Amino acid sequence: MNTELISVEALSHRYARDWAIRELNFRIGQGGILGLLGSNGAGKSTFMNIMCGVLYPTEGDVSINGVSIRDKPIEAKRQIGFLPQQAPLHPELTVDEYLTHCAALRGIPADRIAHAVSEAKEKCGIAHFSKRLISNLSGGYRQRVGIAQAIIHKPALVVLDEPTNGLDPNQVIAVRELIREIAEAHTVILSTHILSEVEAICDRIKMIELGVIVFEGSIHDFANVVEPHSLVASFRTPPSGDRLASIAGIIGVEAVNDHKMRLDFDGGSETAERLIRTSVEQDWRLHEVHFVRSTLEDVFAQLSGQPRGD
Repeated sequence: MNTELISVEALSHRYARDWAIRELNFRIGQGGILGLLGSNGAGKSTFMNIMCGVLYPTEGDVSINGVSIRDKPIEAKRQIGFLPQQAPLHPELTVDEYLTHCAALRGIPADRIAHAVSEAKEKCGIAHFSKRLISNLSGGYRQRVGIAQAIIHKPALVVLDEPTNGLDPNQVIAVRELIREIAEAHTVILSTHILSEVEAICDRIKMIELGVIVFEGSIHDFANVVEPHSLVASFRTPPSGDRLASIAGIIGVEAVNDHKMRLDFDGGSETAERLIRTSVEQDWRLHEVHFVRSTLEDVFAQLSGQPRGD
C-alpha cells in the first residue's frame, strides 16, 4: 500500500477579494502518475504554484514527505522537480552546460554534479546531444532537457505542466513513454488539458473546478461519472424506428446501418430489459446490445458545469 507523500490541509488562496481555491483537503500517495484536471480559471495553476513553492498560500498548507511548504519552503522544494508549461531553458547553453547549472542550483555537491548530469541525460535519452546548443534542438528534445532538469536531483515528486504541448505525434508518444519510466522511481503529477493524454498514462485523477475538488479517483471511475443514456442494438430482423420508439423509456432512435440502431433512453435501468423482452416476442432476433459510454470530454464538461463546445 502506498504511503503518503503529499498532504493538503485546508488550503485556500485569494487574489484581491476573489478566492482561487477554497478549503482543499486531500492526500496523495507515493508512486504512479496523477492527472490534475481543471478548466481555465478553475484554480489548478494556483494549487500547482503553491505546491511547488512559487506562491505563498493565503490559508492552509501543503506538506511534501511531512515537510511544510509554508514553514520550510527550501527544504520542501528540495523534494520537488518542476517543469512549467514554458520550460526554463537557456538556449545559448549546451545541454551539458545547462544541466550542470541546474544541478548546482539544486544543491548537488560539486563532486557529484557530473554523475548527476550523466544519469539525467541517460534517463531522458539526450546523452548524444551533450555538446549541442539547446537552441539547435527540436521541440521534443528541448522538452526532454526540461524533464532532465526536473529529475536531476532525484526528487520524490515530479510536477509536469502540459509536458507534450506543441509536440508532434511522434514526440508526444516518446515523451509519454519517458513519463511512464520516470514514474517508476518518482511520483508524477501531470497537469494537462489533453484528456486523451490523461487516459493514456495516468493512474488517478483529481479535478478542480471553482476552487474545489469535484472529482478524485481512478481513470475508470472518471469515465463512468456520467451514466450511459444511450445503447446500441443489432438485429437480424430489424424493426422499424417507430416500433422501437414505442417501447417505454426509449426517447430517440437513430439508424447506424441496416441492422444496427442507436437508442436514446430516459435513464431507467429496465429499458434494456424491455427491449430484449419485446425483441423475443416480436422475433426481431436481437443478437447484440451494449450501452454507449460517455467520452472523457462529456465527463469533463459535466464536472466543469459547461456544455461541450463552450
